[in-house]
Amino acid sequence: MHDQQTILITGAAQRVGLHCARRLAAYGYRVLITCRRPRPEWQDHPLDGVEVLLADFSSVEGIQQLVDTLQSRQIRLRALIHNASVWLDDQDSAAALQQMFMVHMQAPYLLNLACAELFDPDVTGDIIHISDHVAQRGSARHIAYSATKAGLESLSRSFAASLAPRIKVNAIAPALIMFNEGDSAAYREKALAKSALGIEPGPEVVYQSIRYLMDNPYVTGTCLDLNGGRNLK
Repeated sequence: MHDQQTILITGAAQRVGLHCARRLAAYGYRVLITCRRPRPEWQDHPLDGVEVLLADFSSVEGIQQLVDTLQSRQIRLRALIHNASVWLDDQDSAAALQQMFMVHMQAPYLLNLACAELFDPDVTGDIIHISDHVAQRGSARHIAYSATKAGLESLSRSFAASLAPRIKVNAIAPALIMFNEGDSAAYREKALAKSALGIEPGPEVVYQSIRYLMDNPYVTGTCLDLNGGRNLK
């Protein structure tokens, strides 16, 4: 059906990214994921059908090393999913903004510029940027995070214009997808009340969104707002 086409997902060592990687691998794609360091649990439970590439997005050199690896191995991508994300508080303002800029904007920018050599020239490709619902409305408490995610969405629109028609470029902006284990009952109740649907949907909805964007040949330059109706509250 897709003859072992390759999908690269950045920052997919856990949670939503790893779920999507496993689902795409189960569907039959060859899946590569990046992470900064291997997870101890992979020793006993290897990632079936998912290959791990170590990559450090904190420097231009680290990002370029990943590009060099992909080019030297002559990887031909069907899709590139920018899932890598960093959440830092604004307290350490200069360092926090710089680190989130590198991950949310610099890495996608440089990887996308390398697209001409990374994507299969015979197939319409997809680049998908995983943003955040907060980027569309701003945040008084998380200014740097919101700003760099908004920059990621802007990159998505610009690359959609420059890479069409060979590569479609879109973004997904999730709100609450899944809680962390340590989240309190009070926090969960407050978070759920922010959306009209009031549920914790789980990572499958992100996978479904990815598949929609990949499977639809007539969508580019858009942002899929995956928020359960937060805009209605």
